[in-house]
Amino acid sequence: MPDATTTTAPAVRPPALARLGGAVRWDTAVGVLLLTLLVCSFSFVDNFGNALNLSFLIGNTLPIALIALPMTLLVVSGEVDLSVGSTAGLSGAVMGALWNAGMTIEAIIPLCLLLGVVCGLINGLLVTRLGLPSLAVTIGTMAAYRGIAQIVLGSDSVTDFPTQYLDFGSGRIGDTFVPYAAVPFTVLLAVAVVVLHATPTGRSLFATGAGEEAARFSGIRVKRLKLSMFVTTGLISALTGVFWALHYASARYDNATGLELSVIAAVLLGGIDFDGGKGTLGGAVAGVLLLGTLQNVMSLTNVSAQSQIVVTGVLLVISVLAPRVGRQVSEARARRRARAAAVPPSPRTS
Repeated sequence: MPDATTTTAPAVRPPALARLGGAVRWDTAVGVLLLTLLVCSFSFVDNFGNALNLSFLIGNTLPIALIALPMTLLVVSGEVDLSVGSTAGLSGAVMGALWNAGMTIEAIIPLCLLLGVVCGLINGLLVTRLGLPSLAVTIGTMAAYRGIAQIVLGSDSVTDFPTQYLDFGSGRIGDTFVPYAAVPFTVLLAVAVVVLHATPTGRSLFATGAGEEAARFSGIRVKRLKLSMFVTTGLISALTGVFWALHYASARYDNATGLELSVIAAVLLGGIDFDGGKGTLGGAVAGVLLLGTLQNVMSLTNVSAQSQIVVTGVLLVISVLAPRVGRQVSEARARRRARAAAVPPSPRTS
């Protein structure tokens, strides 16, 4: 005979729902949104699927994608670099000035890359040795590097680079839509994925972003790690400046203006936490492709450049706000469940 008094068992979340909830992450949602946008674009946007447009899309997205690789590592560590566009512009301006001075392109490119290392080193030293916030430092160097670029090249535009380099910057592999420049980017992407997700350096970056003091006490050389990330970001920004000049066949002091906004928007849109310690390179790449595809579709549908900037800004706000709201909602639900579990069940008579 059953007892006169029984208790109600606490509700248990079905395992299938638990697994589903764990799988629906921000970067996964961005990937799904990217696939949806691509399907709709191929189906409903005229000329989106032809080889010329796809090559144009990838070529225009590559500068964002290149800088997004080191920027992801830097943001994961809890820092940011807003001078990447100006560093790329300075690299292109120096490239044009040295070409006008009679140097060979083979000698110019290594010097431009070295310049990027110096720019990144300046940023890194100001942040790690003087303890200045990276946001303020790189806003200052963003203006400084752009001003130096204008001093170096003035209002000139250099366009007569060697044909084989211009072909590499804007050409396609055979009859495909894949640009030549996508090949070295794929190599850099593979290196970045391994470094962030499969090496002690990547684990140190996540630990530093999650808690700098705890990382320092655990033996991580935080300052050296962050300095190396700033230097790497400067190097890739300078490489992007060289690619930009070759892809668009023009070296000007204002090359890559506003590129930093697109890079930051794409990285944060891909689920990289601006506070550091969270994110994946897969999500960052998905964010880059989503932003690039959206800009391409807007261009094909005759949306103005000013409106495209507005859309980029709105996406930046959403990518920062949405994960924070999601975390707050999850924490509030967890607190409610904890309070409910702490309340003893009321008796029920049969």
